[in-house]
Amino acid sequence: MNSIAQDDVTLKNKRKNYLLNIRNLPPIPTVVVRLTQLLNDPMTSTHEIGNIISQDQALTTKILTVANSPLYGLPRKVPSIDFAILVLGFEQIKQIVIALSLMDTFRNESAKYWNRKSFWLHSFITAITAKNIANDLRYPKAGEAFTAGLLHDLGISVIQKYFNKEFIEINDMVSTNLVSYAEAESKVFDLTHSEIGKILCDKWNLPSALSDAILFHHNPSEAENNKELASIIHLADYATKQLAIGKFLWDEDFMLDEKAAEILKIEDIDEMLSGYEEKLNQQMESIIF
Repeated sequence: MNSIAQDDVTLKNKRKNYLLNIRNLPPIPTVVVRLTQLLNDPMTSTHEIGNIISQDQALTTKILTVANSPLYGLPRKVPSIDFAILVLGFEQIKQIVIALSLMDTFRNESAKYWNRKSFWLHSFITAITAKNIANDLRYPKAGEAFTAGLLHDLGISVIQKYFNKEFIEINDMVSTNLVSYAEAESKVFDLTHSEIGKILCDKWNLPSALSDAILFHHNPSEAENNKELASIIHLADYATKQLAIGKFLWDEDFMLDEKAAEILKIEDIDEMLSGYEEKLNQQMESIIF
């Protein structure tokens, strides 16, 4: 390795260590830890899980909103957490709690170059589309696809919240030098938002397939542990731009990884995604976050 490349690696490691040692960088939310412990016990009841979730009223409201959304298409209204657990299942509830809790942990107010609502809508629409793709392709862990979709751009939120100076520099560079966000991230911050997302997933001991999907959501064919999940998230992210539903500024220069279709055995990506357009528009009308 030449000295320049070695210096780059050293600087990136310094950024990573600094990121992990930020004193106010929150640990994985307590509700996620407790819920995971309960779900690992086969004797756990629906009522016990409901009690844990119900302690957080904001989280309860959001879970019921998701459960009653067009995403699930349930024939009747879901009035309570206990009923949501019954109709959706333990694993799906776990994935929803993980995704919503972590998003809330890094919720930022709108500021220069940062539109909180736009970021949330993009993340949520990507999650919904990922779950739809996973269901249609009979991917065995559609709930995991929802979680990965919701968290795929978490690194952007972290940069904005904990490295605001660099966040503004990245946006300034994009607007004045006409470079891509990926280029600007690498030049200004030395870490991409995808790498930051993986670092946090590893810190929280989340599944490797999930952290890989976040790391490789722009280039799924390079994923190491689960190319299928990474490809699903990639196509869901692509859909927000292609269908102009929940699109996000940082994806303006989004490049489709053509191998994603091959990995998922999809003949026509655009035709498949167009089939979600009506459902996603309905979903946009129901989002209250």
